[in-house]
Amino acid sequence: MNDTPGWASPGSAPSDGQETGIPRPSEPIDGSGPAGNWSSAQPPAGQWSAPNSPGPGAPPPAPGWGGGPQVSGWGRPPAAAKPGVIPLRPLGVGEILDGAVSTMRAHWRTVLGVTLAVSVIAQLAIILVQRYLLPEPAAVDPAATGTEALRQAADSLQSSAVYSAPSTLVTLIATLFTTSVLTVVISRSVLGRPVTLSGAWAEARPRILRLLGLTLLMALMTAAIMAVGVLPGALIGSSAGVALSLLGFMAACVVIVWLMVRFCLASPALMLERQSITASMRRSAKLVRGAWWRVFGILLLTGLLTLIVTLIVSIPFGIIGMVVDGADLGAFVSGESTDLGWPFLIVSGIGEVITSTITYPLSAGVMALLYVDQRIRREALDLELARAAGLPGYDDTRG
Repeated sequence: MNDTPGWASPGSAPSDGQETGIPRPSEPIDGSGPAGNWSSAQPPAGQWSAPNSPGPGAPPPAPGWGGGPQVSGWGRPPAAAKPGVIPLRPLGVGEILDGAVSTMRAHWRTVLGVTLAVSVIAQLAIILVQRYLLPEPAAVDPAATGTEALRQAADSLQSSAVYSAPSTLVTLIATLFTTSVLTVVISRSVLGRPVTLSGAWAEARPRILRLLGLTLLMALMTAAIMAVGVLPGALIGSSAGVALSLLGFMAACVVIVWLMVRFCLASPALMLERQSITASMRRSAKLVRGAWWRVFGILLLTGLLTLIVTLIVSIPFGIIGMVVDGADLGAFVSGESTDLGWPFLIVSGIGEVITSTITYPLSAGVMALLYVDQRIRREALDLELARAAGLPGYDDTRG
């Protein structure tokens, strides 16, 4: 293993089989007999001592045996080594979130530099597109009924999709750049090594196009699944077609969520293992296999935290923007069309920049650390990371 963010060579997946250098449970450790047999050399009766207490006449154990300090008491393992933002062992949900926040604190200059720059550029692009290129969203008459109400709802949905498409695309590209750079930052912070923005960008730049291809492939996959679920009912056009479209929409959402969780670790695998697009998707599916619900729960919790931060920041800035713009809050709440000008766009845009600066590192950090956690659980990556960090007691003796 080298000291670059690529922690595994493409195609080398220790979880496919037993890693060399680690004895199997069915193999004798000392070569003297079958596994599970007592060794022929046993200590005399009454001479057992506690794991942290040396026997009579024995020198005291060296501190930090095995790469970490010893923990006193029976039945408790030594404390895990922690060269960086996480301990090198399987992580809990709180430790994953704490590791993402710790990375933001430890490398705040690099993290703030990339997220703030990307957020400002993305928000400026969104404001200009919304102000000059997009038509106003279609208005809906709340008193409409029957076929007219369905027609207005369809027009409003189509208008909203067209209105939100450019901002979604800009946000997708911004997320792409921040994820690529922040994944490298997090990989270095796990090893406790410093990283600069220029160094992180130099590591991430060669894989930007592949990451873009992966992102577009996932978006096209989502759109295709949604189209298959909704179009048959939409083509029928009757009330039965509406019901069929609703059922198809719900089924498509279930399939999309399942696939998104299954392939959620493809981006870290592509960045850190230098995998191809299809290989990174297979790698993610392999790492998530058997842990889908756990990964889904962590991603759901991260999404909820991101939503809470977004609401806490965006709502006050939106209200302030409307007050500064002189808009009628009552008309906005009732759903009536309001003409919002530059003051609202600027103030709300500042709120969006603050939100993105906070949420981008959190999402990227959780995804990268979840990838690290799954590899620790399946492939003993903690040993490789400890060797790469140069911790004592983890010398590479596998030849």
